[in-house]
Amino acid sequence: MSQKSLFWNQAKTPSELHSILETLAVEYPISPVNGEVELCFTQTESKGKSSVKFTAGKAEITYNRPVDAARAIGNALAGLESDEHTEFKTYGIMLDCSRNAVMTVAHFKKWLRRLALMGYNMAMLYTEDTYQLPGEPFFGYKRGPYTMAEMKEIDVYARALGIEMIACLQTLGHMEQILQWHNAYGKVRDTASVLLVDEDATYTLIDKMLAFWSEALSSRRIHIGMDETHDLGRGRFMDLYGYERGFDIFNRHFGKVEKMCEKYNLRPMIWSDMYFRMANPQQAYYDLGHDIPQDVVDMIPRHSDLVYWDYYHQDKQFYIDFIEKHREIGYEPLMGSGLWTWGRLWNDHEQDVKTVKPCLQACRETKLDEVFFTLWGDSGAFCEINSVLAGFCWAAELAYGGDENAERLEAQFRAIAGGSYKNHLTAAKLGAHILKNAKEALTVGAPFLLWDDPLLGICWDSKLNTDPGFVDKAVKLYDSICAELADQRDDNAAGDINHAWLYADFLRRKVAFRRDLLKAYESGDKAAMRSLADKTLPEMLASCGAVTASIRKMWHKYFKPFGLEVLQIRQGGQLLRLEEAGKRINEYLDGVIASIPELEGKTDQPTSDNVYKCVATGSTHI
Repeated sequence: MSQKSLFWNQAKTPSELHSILETLAVEYPISPVNGEVELCFTQTESKGKSSVKFTAGKAEITYNRPVDAARAIGNALAGLESDEHTEFKTYGIMLDCSRNAVMTVAHFKKWLRRLALMGYNMAMLYTEDTYQLPGEPFFGYKRGPYTMAEMKEIDVYARALGIEMIACLQTLGHMEQILQWHNAYGKVRDTASVLLVDEDATYTLIDKMLAFWSEALSSRRIHIGMDETHDLGRGRFMDLYGYERGFDIFNRHFGKVEKMCEKYNLRPMIWSDMYFRMANPQQAYYDLGHDIPQDVVDMIPRHSDLVYWDYYHQDKQFYIDFIEKHREIGYEPLMGSGLWTWGRLWNDHEQDVKTVKPCLQACRETKLDEVFFTLWGDSGAFCEINSVLAGFCWAAELAYGGDENAERLEAQFRAIAGGSYKNHLTAAKLGAHILKNAKEALTVGAPFLLWDDPLLGICWDSKLNTDPGFVDKAVKLYDSICAELADQRDDNAAGDINHAWLYADFLRRKVAFRRDLLKAYESGDKAAMRSLADKTLPEMLASCGAVTASIRKMWHKYFKPFGLEVLQIRQGGQLLRLEEAGKRINEYLDGVIASIPELEGKTDQPTSDNVYKCVATGSTHI
């Protein structure tokens, strides 16, 4: 059945669905007045049930909860009959708004409409400092923080769609954005990223945070973070009080913050990793060989929840075992999986499939009923974030019992997000594993090849050390992406396919340029070097400029303006270094210099090529 306009009868439609239908009508062909197909709703007691059946002029929808009805409406828009159910009480997302990209309210509302139609009923905006805290001018300074009014607007909009907005912040670690301002926050600083436990000023600050979020959002659940505090108690705390076991510092702080949450009628949740990390000398989260000491377990605050985050494991049994480890210490965890937007230029569908599928299978088998997907923006949030809409669509199919049917996903994605699901999967090859195995490929990615210095080649050398066949694989990969997307570049309703094409085009040129430059330089082929300087480099500069312009366009489409400067600084540096490469080649060919030292000298060891500053230069002074 092809997509048709939908209408609903206000008198016949359950009142709990009115706001959902009215809100969706802002964008989709849904009306209470007229249309081609009438939406008819029947509620059922069957948990997580939703179905769509088309009869003469009607779409008969059966649903259990508003979220199930919203998903059924999405299927109806796609012209798809369905009979689905989900075991999950909560199915949501967490968008990172702390690594430069703060999504605009207007664009997040667009996301909320899509999330509702796909069957999601919870969302978090991860904000370390990117909210305007009264009396704290450095919170979100030059970073586009959300105002109280903006958060209330988002909350009202989400509730209208049946989506719970849960605050997601930090109350111990990951506070480097504010702790860098020594004059303002020196008193509450333990280490560069961790707040000072037992300091009164620390809890005065946290109380302000809790007060903000208590007023901003209607949900009484709040995520207070507290993850990855590896150096807790090892900075000013130790100077002031001496050594104390990390477990005891952590539990004492958690208990204090939990009590503060009670004041605002909030139930906190934290990431669970530190309990497991501190149980072993390596501070490894996923360690099955060490147990949390019983005295520590006995002191864990109990009016709270733990979030088990795991974006990496590809084995269902590991998830099952680790869920049970949470239960052994008395907690029914929430599951925090991940749709891969970090370290990638485009949502990595291949990695999603390898990690999300076994995770959801484990959650089903263990009857865990709260799951959400993190969307991190590590190292500057350079992923084309709307590309993850295809990931949402795919993951929702898994949650509602679908079999990943390509035709159904294409129809759903086109009806809900407006783009081509197939094109998104092609663009997702930008995150493909072009090295010899997936484990090693997790630590390297196209973004850092994109910003690898064209003369120094630090990332280049690292990749060759990992896999000598890397160059040919990379050129072949980027060539294939360009070829497959060449006539699809105007597809920009969801993720911008032209943006992906421009990345692939520049990457194939860059890899081929360095390959040819090194070959010509090492063999003394000056004619080839002249051609690279006179013909190839100008084409690369134009390609790099096109990428830079596309990044700007993408950023202003989705995010507040702050944070763009980071990517523009990187791109501007790349352009200047490409120009410098041309100058150095010409100086060498003209006899001004006897060699090009930047092209010489290599290490035979892999480097930290998943960090921008480690591929832009060999210096720490950046």
